[in-house]
Amino acid sequence: MSSFIEWDFLTEFVEKAFMAYGVPEADAKICTDVLLQSDKKGIESHGVNRFKPIYIDRIKAGIQSPVTEFEVVRETATTAVIDGHDGMGQVIAHRSMQMAINKAKEFGMGMVAVRNSTHYGIAGYYTDMAAEAGCIGMTGTNARPSIAPTFSVQNKLGTNPLTVSFPTDEAFPFSLDCATSIIQRGRIELFEREGKDTPAGTVVANDGSAMTDSPEILKALQSGQAALAPLGGIGEELSGYKGYGYATIVEVLSSALQQGNFLSMLSGIGEQGEKTKFHLGHFFIAIDTEAFMGLESFKKTTGDIMRELRAAEKAPGAERIYTAGEKEYLIWQERKKTGLPVNKPVQKELIAIRDDAGLTDYRFSFEE
Repeated sequence: MSSFIEWDFLTEFVEKAFMAYGVPEADAKICTDVLLQSDKKGIESHGVNRFKPIYIDRIKAGIQSPVTEFEVVRETATTAVIDGHDGMGQVIAHRSMQMAINKAKEFGMGMVAVRNSTHYGIAGYYTDMAAEAGCIGMTGTNARPSIAPTFSVQNKLGTNPLTVSFPTDEAFPFSLDCATSIIQRGRIELFEREGKDTPAGTVVANDGSAMTDSPEILKALQSGQAALAPLGGIGEELSGYKGYGYATIVEVLSSALQQGNFLSMLSGIGEQGEKTKFHLGHFFIAIDTEAFMGLESFKKTTGDIMRELRAAEKAPGAERIYTAGEKEYLIWQERKKTGLPVNKPVQKELIAIRDDAGLTDYRFSFEE
């Protein structure tokens, strides 16, 4: 059963928790904003559900630095290469997208490629930054191996999101933020916490059979005994090669431009089975709409496209048609009133973080 936590309380607690583990205050605010933006949009797979296992536990394990060293390795008027030195991925990504936006505002376009970073949260946060600045925003990141290439059962590619946001004349931007696999590892982790099976056809075992047992899938993914299917599914029948191809594009842009790690190098597991740094790569692109026919005309045309799509004839039994970013906007309109629903496993993790960090002044509503 879920309980609700008020946003201001949760924001303050998460900021203080990040700081308790060594993240500087300004950086803690960025990390918190990215983390909770996911929950505000209803993307629980990347919100407080991942606070402890992805960020706190990795800091404690010494495979991620709480203090971020942001090094500019190479820079031109419109491009930059950044080395994040395995600091906080959200901080590295925020600064990189802002750099791309600044370049776009001056020269029309900007692109920043990053190496040696860590998990940066929801990719849509950064493309929405660009949209709010009147730019087209694009980003992608590689990740630990999860996806099998078409006709393979070995996990090689990460879930590698290819994410785009457009400013519109509506209350929310067009924002497409999705993995290039059918399902994300974070979603399977959520299924495990909720005691649910993973949908059949999304994960393939080494013998080619489908897996559905969520805890077993997570173990098998870690040991290399299973892999996620790319968008489109296993084989070519439903065009799985398309998802495989898009995942590969993200892998190249997240490693080749910046000369970073790729594919099996991103496993996070050393030769002796020990945890190691991931050394992830990202890329960020901003395109200033003012450099073309102007922001307002772009926003109106994009809005008109969205409205015409939503006005299309509905399938029998369908209540409405959505465009990318709309459902997340509607969820936030509701959640800003109710707070964040938190299930029992995450409640236990928040309590564990509080107690471990010595934040004894904080007491959650679900403890009453």
